[in-house]
Amino acid sequence: MTEKSAASPPPSVPGHPAYPIEDGPSGPGPTPYVTIVLPCFNEGAHVLQEIDRITVAMSASELSYELLCIDDASTDDTLEVLRGAMAQTPHVRVLPFRRNGGSGTARRIGTQQARGEIVVWTDADMTYENERIPELVRILRDDHTYDQVVGARTTEEGTHKWARVPAKWFIRKVAEWLTKTRIPDLNSGLRAFRREVSLPYLRLLPAGFSCVTTITIAFLSNQHDIKYVDTSYAKRAGTSKFHFVNDAYRYILQVLRMVMYFDPLKVLMPPALWLILIGVVKAVIDMVRHPFYFPASTVLVVMTGLLIGSLALLADLVVRSRDG
Repeated sequence: MTEKSAASPPPSVPGHPAYPIEDGPSGPGPTPYVTIVLPCFNEGAHVLQEIDRITVAMSASELSYELLCIDDASTDDTLEVLRGAMAQTPHVRVLPFRRNGGSGTARRIGTQQARGEIVVWTDADMTYENERIPELVRILRDDHTYDQVVGARTTEEGTHKWARVPAKWFIRKVAEWLTKTRIPDLNSGLRAFRREVSLPYLRLLPAGFSCVTTITIAFLSNQHDIKYVDTSYAKRAGTSKFHFVNDAYRYILQVLRMVMYFDPLKVLMPPALWLILIGVVKAVIDMVRHPFYFPASTVLVVMTGLLIGSLALLADLVVRSRDG
């Protein structure tokens, strides 16, 4: 086994010496058209099945590819299983992390290190229809009007289903309102996109699960068209890393943060105008009841609205003056 240092990668990929990619006996091979990024954390019991499923589907297609498996500092035998698969499968490459960075970090670095023109994100927990990856890639290859294709799940099989379904529906509706776009599945982990288009947005990706939401909103906010393809979603293998309360909280914050990053007026101006309107109506009522007397509460409501509105305009100015 030889290690391919990221300090001297193929010319098309900017490398980083902190993330050396391990290659099999035949080396990294020619530059592929597709890079499949597969984050793995304690998936040793079933990751080999997922690798087999992906490689069988991709090898049966006409698409050249590499499968970049990222071990996120697993505490089980995931890394050993990945290295064993790499020794047997020419398309498999392994990127081991020294410390756990989260699925968002793994996807970000994997995309940066990808050699393919098209990058595919998916999971190693047997939930997504990974045998349909060639179908998603072909859509991008044959229709250049789309920059991303997402596998939209038609069912919910995750943990805490009773709470996840209404919470995800509400957050998705907020994101649709903020982006003015219908979004069948906001946080699907199965998606293919053009690497070159995604590069400016990778620095926005959080470390956790909401990275898929971030890349969706980033594309939509910048007029990059996304196509949704209905897919099934199976019960995951192994133990879920999703923690409902903490991850849902971060999920909501990330949606608001992303829209604030691209269109702050959409978030801040509505409450500002409502506060000003309420304050003015209350001032008129106060004027009728007590001529030329305005309680502190009335002044506070109006001033709060003016301050939020000023902040909205200032934030919008910063966004519009930002390069790119």
